[in-house]
Amino acid sequence: MSQSQSKSKPILVVSGVAVAAALLGVVSYTATKPASGGSSGPSSVAEVSADPAGGVYPELEAYARRDASDKLALGRADAPVVLIEYADFKCGYCGKFARDTEPELIRKYVDNGTLRIEWRNFPIFGEESEAAARASWAAGQQGRFWEFHKAAYADGAKEKGFGEERLTALAREAGVPDLARFAKDTNGAAARAAVGKDQEQGYSLGATSTPSFLVNGRPIAGAQPIETFTEAIEAAAKAAKGNR
Repeated sequence: MSQSQSKSKPILVVSGVAVAAALLGVVSYTATKPASGGSSGPSSVAEVSADPAGGVYPELEAYARRDASDKLALGRADAPVVLIEYADFKCGYCGKFARDTEPELIRKYVDNGTLRIEWRNFPIFGEESEAAARASWAAGQQGRFWEFHKAAYADGAKEKGFGEERLTALAREAGVPDLARFAKDTNGAAARAAVGKDQEQGYSLGATSTPSFLVNGRPIAGAQPIETFTEAIEAAAKAAKGNR
């Protein structure tokens, strides 16, 4: 389980945030622990109601930035559905989601304009997690965030660590054109501020593990089966269409 033991500081200011904090804080362990019987897959604990509004908290929709200039986002800023992902590059289940689930969601929903994915750096495994988060932001400043994301989440990548030389190698693999700028940006104040902003948003939800998600105000904890995400996205799209 990916847990932050010292930094989690939920700010329960509205009912939706309180519910999300309860869900993400309590369900996350069950959602991300290995299943029994030797299986390495996550337990399927998140259920999506047949009611498109079920389990959705409108207050949480405001967490979506919908900034067309956001270099750590994929999809149209005005897409009807926004999936926000809070993740750590050292998190094994985040890698599983990135490799097994996210590409299919991109193909099925981002490419047709239904879905926008907004990344939030939520490093909770110490200094290397923080460094990888800053490096991903730095790659994004040169338009290569998602390429860096793919390289950092490749099978076996996290086992090589995220030291300075390794981050440079990942940036090179991602096609970051100016490696000197990348190094400067990675260690700069702007990267620290950007990562800190993402972290605080995650803490405000009470998230204590990675990956954690919001889909148009619906909290989902853990690298759930793809069916959980498709059902949530389609319910959110249906609800958005009905509100037009």
